[in-house]
Amino acid sequence: MVSLTLIQGADAKGAVCLDGTLPGYYFHRGHGSGKKSWHIHFQGGGWCSNITDCVARKKTQLGSSTYMLPETGFTGILSYKAEENPDFFNWNRVMLPSCDVLLFLGTVKMRLEGCSCHLHLPLEAQLQFRGHRIWLAAMEKLMSLGMRHAKKALISGCSAGGLTSILHCDKFRGLFRRSTEVKCLSDAGFFLDSVDISGEPTFRNFFSGVVRLQGVKENLPHFCTSHLDPTSCFFPQNLLAGIKTRCLYSTQHMIHFSSNSLQILQGFRSQMLHALKPFSKSNRNGMFINSCYAHCQSQFQLTWYADNSTIIGNKTIAKSVGDWYFDRAEVKVVDTSCHHLVPQGAGFI
Repeated sequence: MVSLTLIQGADAKGAVCLDGTLPGYYFHRGHGSGKKSWHIHFQGGGWCSNITDCVARKKTQLGSSTYMLPETGFTGILSYKAEENPDFFNWNRVMLPSCDVLLFLGTVKMRLEGCSCHLHLPLEAQLQFRGHRIWLAAMEKLMSLGMRHAKKALISGCSAGGLTSILHCDKFRGLFRRSTEVKCLSDAGFFLDSVDISGEPTFRNFFSGVVRLQGVKENLPHFCTSHLDPTSCFFPQNLLAGIKTRCLYSTQHMIHFSSNSLQILQGFRSQMLHALKPFSKSNRNGMFINSCYAHCQSQFQLTWYADNSTIIGNKTIAKSVGDWYFDRAEVKVVDTSCHHLVPQGAGFI
């Protein structure tokens, strides 16, 4: 179990969770050959795009450190056991919970006094969208703990955390000297700008609400916002060409279906693979794309590295990520079926 540490003094810099409490992190120090290697993992948990949802999240670990677990287990890509995590087990491993409900991007403080939103909220209620300041405070703290001397560094994330690792990839690279090997892993964070099975652009509508509410344009990648609207710059397909740091995407697509009633799902699969095609052409990047019904395969032990973990070409995602990070082999694999599907416990989406 790894204990929660609050970032003392962060509030003086305006770096606070949604409810104004101090942000925190879970940290397990590395040893041996991994002493100067650092892995930062962003926890998932979704977002909020309207006041009602954001106020509700103030009473959960997604909006307040008051409700964060005092201790949490590190499994999967965060495990300290060599037999469970052979390539990264002895690295310095950090998990950053998301208590700003927006990918460490928000910049504003919202008071709900006099709000015309007709929600009957108490006048003293307020929301702190200070994710960008949390990012700065967390990185400053980790650098002081030894990350500034890293020879190798990796950021990763699951779902919303996977999108976080994409959006902050080059910022993270910029923290280190040029000789440091820095890469980014996005697990289940490739949200596609597409209509869903109902024919509605649900994610686009959702991200549009986030942009309006939380004032994030200035913290999105400038190479994207210079020619696209902020909502479009939440979607990885519009970011791939501009990210300079080496990335690996792990995601799930739909397998081939024979039933006409599932043509929409087949079309979604085709769109996703088409969106990834330009990214796949670079020999600097990697892909592990399978069709298993398993969300966030890097942070659960059963899907990361176990006897019955998901495989493509006889390799687990753990082996594939290790091969990619350490340049042992090119990793660009797309499967049309699911091998070794395993059940998962509850996790963040």
